[in-house]
Amino acid sequence: MIKIGIVDDHAVVRSGLKAFFSTFVDFRVVGEAASGREAIDMVRTTDMDVLVMDLSMPGQSGIDALAMVRAKAPQLGVLILSGYPEEHYAVNLIRQGASGYLNKECAPEEIANAIRTVALGRRYISASVAELLAGQLERKDSEPPHKHLSEREFQVFLKLAKGESVGSIGEALSLSVKTISTYRTRLMEKMNLSTNSDLTYYAIKTQLID
Repeated sequence: MIKIGIVDDHAVVRSGLKAFFSTFVDFRVVGEAASGREAIDMVRTTDMDVLVMDLSMPGQSGIDALAMVRAKAPQLGVLILSGYPEEHYAVNLIRQGASGYLNKECAPEEIANAIRTVALGRRYISASVAELLAGQLERKDSEPPHKHLSEREFQVFLKLAKGESVGSIGEALSLSVKTISTYRTRLMEKMNLSTNSDLTYYAIKTQLID
């Protein structure tokens, strides 16, 4: 029996996934969460094999939660199920420790296959993500600037792009304001940008945020 936790801020999505998973005799949903913070609490208190998690949620996003989930439960399979296309986040998140990444437009059967793969302790790399990985190996020098950010720089970049202050980012990531400012300076240099407005424009243009 594969024990599954579902994290999505939309109750209708959680309900739909739960109903879908109930059609498989080897799946059992053992917990639900509506935010990244709730996901971390669920991981602390619930025994599960696979966490199926959305990215875009209020407060602590799936990206923020991933690092904390990995720290608290390194063996737990984390399957990202997102509305964002694979090319926007998949490779970055797999590098950061996600076990797999699927777009919500994928076939339901692919979600089931991914869960079974992840439950075995393996990575689930879909055909489209495999293509992205291969393309990155071939075109390393032509990658967009955000691809060169570290995991933490990418987290800080997204939060700044969404208009969050250095103080609130420090609080969310349990880091000092000075440390966040250092990350901001470093990522600005890497991306050759000057202001937070530049970051927001870049993130919207590249569809990293809505």
